[in-house]
Amino acid sequence: MPTRTTRTTPHEELAGRLTGIGAVKRELARNLPADCPPGAAAVLTVLDRHGEMRLSRLADLMAVDISVTSRHVTHIADRGWIEREPDPGDGRCRILRLTPAGRALLAEIGARYTAALERALHDWSAQDIDVLNTLLARLRSSF
Repeated sequence: MPTRTTRTTPHEELAGRLTGIGAVKRELARNLPADCPPGAAAVLTVLDRHGEMRLSRLADLMAVDISVTSRHVTHIADRGWIEREPDPGDGRCRILRLTPAGRALLAEIGARYTAALERALHDWSAQDIDVLNTLLARLRSSF
């Protein structure tokens, strides 16, 4: 019976390693405040990065069904992290925007994530972290 080789191409190895990023994201999510699940944090991040927008655009940017996005929006609006104002162009729609409380929460989340990364990568050199940052940015720009 022939033996099967376990060699993989560099692209196959990369695909496998990228699935491991999910574990890193889940570990980072453990650092979120108790009342801010990962989906809510993602909504806040998208609004911070792209500015105010309608729910439909938010769902598109997040690549998530509009009903799921709507639940996240309700959760964060109930906590005062965003406001929903009537769209001047179409009163049936709402424009979503971060509030000062939402910006403060994002700053807290950023500090928590940074601290978690500092703990996890304490034995990495600054040069290794710079290389990882450069390569991750390059990977992102390739997509």
